[in-house]
Amino acid sequence: MGRFQVITLTDAAVERVREIVETHEGAQGIRVGIKKGGCAGMEYTVDLVTEPDPKDDHVERDDAHVYVAPEAALFLLGTEMDFEVTRLRTGFVFNNPNQSSACGCGESVELKPAELKALAEARAQGVA
Repeated sequence: MGRFQVITLTDAAVERVREIVETHEGAQGIRVGIKKGGCAGMEYTVDLVTEPDPKDDHVERDDAHVYVAPEAALFLLGTEMDFEVTRLRTGFVFNNPNQSSACGCGESVELKPAELKALAEARAQGVA
C-alpha cells in the first residue's frame, strides 16, 4: 500500500461501498464519522459523499472510496471496516481497537481516542 490509511476495508465492505456508489447518481464514496449519542456515548455515522472534503482522510481500495472525518480519525485509527448481513441487521461493522465498550443493542459504543502522537507518526511513516 505504501500510504497512510486510518482504517482498512474488508472485501465485503469494498463490495458494498462500490454498490452504494453505483446506485446513487453523483456519489463518489462514503464518509465515516462519529457523533455523540446512544446509551454508550458515541455512534458511528456513514454518509454518502458527492463532493469529497479535502480535510478528510481518504481511504481507497479496489476503487471503493471511504472518507474519514477529521474529528473521527483519532477514534477510528486502526479500525477494520466490514459489512455484514445477519438475520437481525444489515450494515457496516467497525472492528475498532479504540472501542472500550458497547451498549447491548450494538448501536452505540464507548471510544477512547488513539494517542495524537500515534496518529501523527502513522501519517508521517505513510503506513497502512
